[in-house]
Amino acid sequence: MVRRPVAWIVALVLFVEALGIGAVNWFLGVVVDRQHMSLAGLDPHLMSVSSKTGGVVFGLYFALCGLVALLVALRDRAPAGPGRVLLISAAVVHALLGAFGWSLVGPPAFLYTVVVLGLVVLLLMTHDRPGAPAGTAGPAPGGAGGAPVTPPAAPTAP
Repeated sequence: MVRRPVAWIVALVLFVEALGIGAVNWFLGVVVDRQHMSLAGLDPHLMSVSSKTGGVVFGLYFALCGLVALLVALRDRAPAGPGRVLLISAAVVHALLGAFGWSLVGPPAFLYTVVVLGLVVLLLMTHDRPGAPAGTAGPAPGGAGGAPVTPPAAPTAP
């Protein structure tokens, strides 16, 4: 049984996005190369290689983010260390892509990136870290359902 499906959804979305980003940039590189396009006198071959390289780099970046989300889903534990930093950077990248997407592409691109941003942030917020204080999302380390094992000490009058 899947307890927290958001990690699975984030992993799937990031893997699809990795393939999409890589394919679009590769296609743009092929188009620039075949039509010998130039921008302000830049070498068309250099532009083609740069587009393809950027597609591979961003595709691998999003695939690595998807792998971290998949590990979170499989382990049912919060990401820690470099994995957490990677997911936070993915959230920042999607926020920036959303801002640029609205102005360059339009509302559908903005909505897509904001939905992915929301999913990544939801993944980061719903998986609590070990040792989190009681009352946060998920069961507390000392008891079931977030309730402490023993009640707190009663305050004493001065």
